Amino acid sequence: MAKNTICLWYDKDAESAARFYAETFPDSRVTAVHRAPGDYPSGREGDVLTVEFTVAGVACLGLNGGPAFKPTEAFSFQIATDDQAETDRYWNAIVGNGGQESACGWCKDRWGVSWQITPRVLTEALAAGGAEAKRAFDAMMTMRKIDVAAIEAARRGG
Repeated sequence: MAKNTICLWYDKDAESAARFYAETFPDSRVTAVHRAPGDYPSGREGDVLTVEFTVAGVACLGLNGGPAFKPTEAFSFQIATDDQAETDRYWNAIVGNGGQESACGWCKDRWGVSWQITPRVLTEALAAGGAEAKRAFDAMMTMRKIDVAAIEAARRGG
């Protein structure tokens, strides 16, 4: 196990979520599933308690802790994409699997975990600063899923 691991609280579907992430994102995999050695407040002996997995190279632990806590937008995975096809693929996988769209490249998966599907062209435009960043930012503010061509046009001033 990695020295620093992100722990994500799920009601009861940590394994399903981890397997979905492993199927969706490169450099992602489920590495271990651990079952509860005894009953606990939200489960029984033998239920899946924790799942060790990696999302795009980031070590994670899914904990089936029950309904006491829900994910919020205060935590999100940000996935950098190289083009519209990659942006569409991840966005459509998350939203199309029971998730929901939000604004400015954000969406939420069916387990409530937030994702930022962020084309590199947007990040580069914002980092450029000045008028270019402002135009790209203004364009982004009108979007749900990021439109790469529209960001590129905004960068050029079009």
